[in-house]
Amino acid sequence: MKKIYHLKTCSTCVKIIKEVRPGKDVIQQDIKTEKITSEQLDAMAKLAGSYEALFSRKSIKYRTLGLAEKKLTEKDYRKLILEEYTFLRRPVSVIEGEIFIGNAKAVTEALKKKLKK
Repeated sequence: MKKIYHLKTCSTCVKIIKEVRPGKDVIQQDIKTEKITSEQLDAMAKLAGSYEALFSRKSIKYRTLGLAEKKLTEKDYRKLILEEYTFLRRPVSVIEGEIFIGNAKAVTEALKKKLKK
């Protein structure tokens, strides 16, 4: 499977998708219009090693809900991501059993290499 979870309104996601140039065989899921299912999130967490690895602390809601002051568990991370799409670090790409999370330059470069194979 080849899939990219992103926000089409996120300029960083748009820039990365343009840069990595996924082919027509890569499914692109806009997580705002097509919510992430619990099955999809569980599969991503299994590849990533935790729900925390998929969690974005840059979300505005992270601050407004006072989550920085709380000790969050894996169960909390899972629940929050499923309830609010902005809590997913973006973009998340799952390419043939390998996961690429976020917008770091090294992640983007590794994703480009994987997609060229």
